[in-house]
Amino acid sequence: MLNNNHDTYRHQGLRTRLIQELRQKGIKDELVLKAIGTVPRHLFIDRGFINFAYSDKAFPIAAGQTISQPFTVAQQTQLLGVRVDETVLEVGTGSGYQAAVLVLLGAKLYSIERQPELYKKTSVLLSSLGYQLRMYLGDGYKGLPQISPFDKILVTAGAPVIPRDLLEQLKIGGVMVIPVGDKKQIMTRIVRISDSDFEQEELGECAFVPMLTGIEQIK
Repeated sequence: MLNNNHDTYRHQGLRTRLIQELRQKGIKDELVLKAIGTVPRHLFIDRGFINFAYSDKAFPIAAGQTISQPFTVAQQTQLLGVRVDETVLEVGTGSGYQAAVLVLLGAKLYSIERQPELYKKTSVLLSSLGYQLRMYLGDGYKGLPQISPFDKILVTAGAPVIPRDLLEQLKIGGVMVIPVGDKKQIMTRIVRISDSDFEQEELGECAFVPMLTGIEQIK
């Protein structure tokens, strides 16, 4: 776990300020705010941006991906409504920042990443920081049928359409939060009502990197 050299009082103070900013922007779930106030975002970010780690901004990471801005992480997590011991699928591990927040909320987390470079780097980082989850290298469109059904599914990239495979892996009563669209997406919350029925709510425009199919080959 973290020592004082990795997470200083300065970092903690910056996170306190960030939480105040997120409250002003409309994040109300205190458990989500507490988790974001605990996760050391500066350890999930490239060194070139480390001085801005607690700005409410997205930054590039490896493999052409980004670490989402804290408001986006907070908003998606709040919409998901994770409870302790719920089984959660995260599609797009990325930097691991969102995964860390979900673990702190008590999720039994399964996270899938399609980029081998990120998969290797992030799995080592999350393990070294003591976050317990299961990571998979694979195609997010296909999900993890061998683990399903899931209480919650969170997609952290923009999907042009809602993947049917992910819908089928959601429990009845379960919730999926996914940005849907091409260049610009609509944040969408889906609740599975029955084997064949789903409720869908659109919650405003957002911008994510595209959700890509397949697995990039290791070079």
